[in-house]
Parts: sequence; structure tokens; C-alpha cells
Amino acid sequence: MAEMSVEEIGVGCIGAGKMARGVLGGLLITGKVPAKNITVSAPTDTNLQYFRDRGCSTTHTNSDVVSKCRVIFLATKPHIIPTVLEEVSSAFTPDHVIISMAAGVSLQTLEKLSPSGTKFLRMSPNLPCLVQEGAVVFARGSCAGPGEADMLKNLLSDCGLCEETPETYIDIHTGLSGSGVAYVYLFAEALADGAVKMGMPSALSSRIAAQTLLGAAKMILQSGEHPAKLRSDVCTPGGTTIHGLHELEKGALRATVMNAVEAATNRARDLDKR
Repeated sequence: MAEMSVEEIGVGCIGAGKMARGVLGGLLITGKVPAKNITVSAPTDTNLQYFRDRGCSTTHTNSDVVSKCRVIFLATKPHIIPTVLEEVSSAFTPDHVIISMAAGVSLQTLEKLSPSGTKFLRMSPNLPCLVQEGAVVFARGSCAGPGEADMLKNLLSDCGLCEETPETYIDIHTGLSGSGVAYVYLFAEALADGAVKMGMPSALSSRIAAQTLLGAAKMILQSGEHPAKLRSDVCTPGGTTIHGLHELEKGALRATVMNAVEAATNRARDLDKR
């Protein structure tokens, strides 16, 4: 990909649902790409209004995105991807970089449905990209090089964690982080409900639960310690924490969470085989 500052690159997105809002919304909030340089397409106005309100160009014609933009995110439902590529891939040039967010659509499939030489990246984001605390992994297709990888890292650098990995890790990331956000919400709800049971108002307990999760996560990232070490540091002999942890162990929390990651990963792998 020829050298060009991120701010000058036309960024497009085919699809305007939650994942598109999560990733492009993060770019808009950080100002990494000006709204005037972003074009988004969708078949109806329902999801496009979000982008119009923020000054982006919108269209119902996918080919408009390809003609106006060099970096194009594919954010449609997985089963729509073959139809979209049949419609627009003939317009791909060596200057285009195509970044698929579609779960269960492999790089091999994307390349098979597009002209030889098309530069593909496949990424797996999660919704907290919208608040600059996302977790993204991505893999390169056979024609994408270090320049394309660096470009994507640069684009997403203010949206949270962004790591290049083997493609085989993408389904695991889906089970761990893409779906894992919902696991955390469930745990936060349970924490807050426990406090409500003991007499604390719901709104206050929800805020404290959220801040507790945020603080704990920051300590893992900033300290570099294993979570087990940090957990041990909180426990004092005969104290409140070890009594609470004992109840979680009796409920098989760790095994249940591990099973959830496994189940979601296996579901993502099933989608990949279609």
C-alpha cells in the first residue's frame, strides 16, 4: 500500500450495524479519520442515521464505497458476504485494502470470491471499540503485507488493544472477547444484584460494580501480573474475600466460564466451516 497518512485515507464500510458503529464510531470519537473521509453503505436508512448525524457520507449503493475509498471494512452478516463480493469485487484495485469483520468467513473464502491479488485482512473486534477500550485481533491474507498490518494498527490504535495473530486465533478471540463482553455484563449484573440483596440501591451498586471491573482490568494490564497473583493479593487469611471466593468455587464459576469460552469458540469454528 502506497504511503499515505491515515487522516487522508478514504475509509468505507459496507454494513452499518453494531460492529460498524463500534469500529468506525471509535475512529470518529478519536478523530483518527475525519468524518468527511468516511463513507458507509447499507440497504436501508435505519442504521445509516448514526453516521449521518456524525457527518459521514452515506449511500445505499455498495459500489459507491469502493469507488470513493481505499480502505473498506466489510461489516455485513456473514451469509451476505458472497453476495456483496459478487457485486463489488470486480472494482477492487491493488490500492484497495479490504478488512472483513464477518464472523465465520475465512481469508481463503474471501480471496476465492475476489480477484487475484486483492489485499485482505480479517479482524475480530468487540463492541467496546466504541468507547476506545476495544479488543481486536486480525490476520493478514496472502497478498497483504506488513504495510497493511501497520495501517490497520494505526487506524485502531486509539480504539483499545489491537493485536496481529494467526487466523486460527480469531475464533478463540470471538469466544473470549467478542462474546466475552456479554459474560462480563452478566457478572456485573450479578455483582450489583448481590449488593441490592444486601440493601444497597440498584443504581449505586451498578456503578460500583462497573468501576470494580474497570479497576481490576486496568491492574491486570498495567501490572503485567497473572490474574491469579492479583487475586491472591486481595485475599487475607480468614478475611471477607476468601469467604466470597469459596462460594464462587462451590458454584464452579471458573469451570463454567471456561466452558462458555469453549462453547462460543466452537460455535465460531462451526460458522467458519460453512
